[in-house]
Amino acid sequence: MKSNYKKLGEFIEQVKVDNNDGIDRKLLGVNLDKEFIPSVANIVGTDMESYSVIKKGQFGCKLMSVGRDKRVPISLLNDYDEAIISSAYYVFEIIDREKLLNDYLMMWLSRPESDRYLWFISGSDVRGGISWDDFCTLPIVVPEIDKQKEIVKEYHIIINRIKLNEQIIQKLEETAQSIYRQWFVDFEFPDEDGKPYKSNGGEMVWDDVLESEIPSKWKVICVKDFCSDMKSGGTPSRDNPDYWNSNDIPWLKTGEIGNNIVIETEEFISHEGLKNSSAKLLPKGTVLMSMYGVNAGDIGILRVESTTNQACCGMICKNDSDAAFLYYQLLINQDFHSRQSIGGAQENLSKDYIERISFLLPDNDLIDRCNLRVIVDNRELLTREIKLLNNTLQLLLSKITLADHA
Repeated sequence: MKSNYKKLGEFIEQVKVDNNDGIDRKLLGVNLDKEFIPSVANIVGTDMESYSVIKKGQFGCKLMSVGRDKRVPISLLNDYDEAIISSAYYVFEIIDREKLLNDYLMMWLSRPESDRYLWFISGSDVRGGISWDDFCTLPIVVPEIDKQKEIVKEYHIIINRIKLNEQIIQKLEETAQSIYRQWFVDFEFPDEDGKPYKSNGGEMVWDDVLESEIPSKWKVICVKDFCSDMKSGGTPSRDNPDYWNSNDIPWLKTGEIGNNIVIETEEFISHEGLKNSSAKLLPKGTVLMSMYGVNAGDIGILRVESTTNQACCGMICKNDSDAAFLYYQLLINQDFHSRQSIGGAQENLSKDYIERISFLLPDNDLIDRCNLRVIVDNRELLTREIKLLNNTLQLLLSKITLADHA
C-alpha cells in the first residue's frame, strides 16, 4: 500500500442497535447509486426487532453481492434523524470526526476505484460477497481536516448544480406536458384573439372515428403518415470484434431511452459493423420508442446521430417542431401503448403497431406556436451540462488521492 494511504478500518467502527424499543421508524434500503431509498420489501409478519437502527450521520452498507454488482450499496444517512435497515446491512460511523469528515468519506466511497478494489477482493467468495474485515482494508487518503473541508465544498458546489439542473428539467417537463394537454387535448390553445379556443366558442366538429368533437380543420393521422420515414434497428454480430472495437458510430440500447433526451450511448459500432448488419443510422431529432421487454413503450428523442438495436423503432420527422410534438404525444399516451404490448415470455410492441398509432393533427401553425421544440432544446442543454458536471465530479473524485500532497 502506498505510504500516503491508510486502511479504512482505522477510522470507522460498527454500530449495532436493534429495533426493539417500539418506536415506529422509516424502513430504508440502499441502491447501487449509493442513495438511501424507501424499502420495497414485504414486511408483513416480519419481526421488525431484528432490523437495525441507523441514525443521522451514520453509514449503511451491504457487502454480500459485491462480486455480482461490482458496486457496493453504501450511503450516508442525512435525510432522517433515525431509520431502520435490514440486518443484512452493516451500520458504521466515523470514530473521530476531527480527523475524518462524513462527507469526505462518502466521497471516497463513491469513487469507482473504491468499488473496483472491493469487487477485486470479493473474487474468493463464490457468492461475490466480502466480510467486514475485508471492507476495512479499503485504502483511503486522509488529508488534514481543512483540506477535506475544501474538497467537500468543491464537491457540493458541483452536486448542487447538478440537482438544480435536474429540478429545472423536471419543471420544463411538467410545463411541456401541461402545454400539450391544454392545447391538443383540451383544445384551449390561443385563438386569433389570444383567448382559449374551445371555451371561447371556437368551431368544433364531430369526428366519427374518435366519436367526439374536435376543432374544425383538425384531422386524425397515423404516425406513419406524420413521419417522413420510420426505421427499426439491428445488432452487429458480437462474434466479430471488428464490429465493436471502435468509437465510430453510437449504438443505443432500449434501456437507455428512458423517456428522455438522448445525448450519448454506452456502446459504439464500427463502420464495418453498420455495413454488415441490419443496424441503421438515425439522424439527430429522431423520436424513439422501445418495442420489447420491460421497457416497451419508453419514448426518447435522439440529440446525436446514432444507430439502435432491433428493439427500437425510430420515427424520423420533417423538422424539430414535429419531433417535439410527436414525442409528447406518445409520452402522454405512453401507458396506453405500453399496455398494448403482446407476447408470451416477453412483452413486445411492433413497428407495424407504432406505424398505426393515430392522433389528432392540428391545423395551421399550432405545432410551431406551442414551442415544445424550445423546451426540448433547453432540456438538451441542461442534460449536456449535467454530463459535463458529472465528468468534473469524477475528475475531482479521482484526484483526491493526491489531496495530502497538495
